[in-house]
Amino acid sequence: MLTKVIEQAKIDRFARWMGHAERIVIVAHVAPDGDAIGSSLGLWHFLNSQDKTVNVIVPNAFPDFLRWMPGSKDVLLYDHYKEFADKLISEAEIICCLDFNALSRIDAMADAVKTAKGKKILIDHHLYPEEFCDITISHPNISSTSELVFRLICRMGYFNEITKAGAECIYTGMMTDTGGFTYNSNNREIYFIISELLSKGIDKDDIYRKVYNTYSESRLRLMGYVLSQMKVYPDYHAALISLTRNEQGRFDYIRGDSEGFVNIPLSIKDVVFSCFLREDTEKPMIKVSLRSVGTFPCNQLAAEFFNGGGHLNASGGEFYGTMDEAKKVLERALEKFKPLLNAKG
Repeated sequence: MLTKVIEQAKIDRFARWMGHAERIVIVAHVAPDGDAIGSSLGLWHFLNSQDKTVNVIVPNAFPDFLRWMPGSKDVLLYDHYKEFADKLISEAEIICCLDFNALSRIDAMADAVKTAKGKKILIDHHLYPEEFCDITISHPNISSTSELVFRLICRMGYFNEITKAGAECIYTGMMTDTGGFTYNSNNREIYFIISELLSKGIDKDDIYRKVYNTYSESRLRLMGYVLSQMKVYPDYHAALISLTRNEQGRFDYIRGDSEGFVNIPLSIKDVVFSCFLREDTEKPMIKVSLRSVGTFPCNQLAAEFFNGGGHLNASGGEFYGTMDEAKKVLERALEKFKPLLNAKG
């Protein structure tokens, strides 16, 4: 059995909305990851089963290793079809905002969503949600937004309406947002949910292969190169890997090729904190990915030094400046957090 995490009043209110709505739009954050796409498509499959007209709209493209997911071909990319997407958003009776906590996280879509007249619901698991929705379902203690979508559907009494395709999407979101259930995944209820998804006929081993074992040769060579440039900070029990725009070009980089790189340095004995700095290929900034083991709060470091946030063991942020400047900021952060890093070493 699952504990009742989501407030009943919010579930009842959304259920009433759903009962009267015909046109629903689901939106997720920029550079969508497995949880953003998984939760969006999981909800999309469910709402389709209720004979709703549903569209998933994301700001830009998502990684190729998620394109096997049922319904992924129907995801609308805002940067490709802005005019059509704006029309769908403006006409929607309900807008479901998934896996982001602030309008800035949907980039160019923000104004369209903000000014839309439809009712808005936020379903998310990141800290400090902004108040831009009529219903806010925000639970940072939950492993993924996909898990929250599963809980919402079940609490409304529609478990039997979850299809195999929807279950595959929800499972993918849960799996990818916990690094294959290697962090933020100690809650036993996660595994109860997995057992329920398995009852829908999903093949979790096949899903793992599709997500993690379908990369290109160039991606593997890129990984080798990045690790060869890795810097370890023994006094801080930390490691840094980085990737410039030029280096990405040398290895025919495509979106998603560096997925999971940040986790690799954590396999080094005594390393409890890993940072990955990657120059964005579309914007003049550096994407910051942080991971930790144990109780080191990489979300605090992300918030203080990289205008970011996230979870205790998995966080991210952004840096506007050169790669060398970003590395210097990281080293200042390591010095400030040295007591905590050494306490976990």
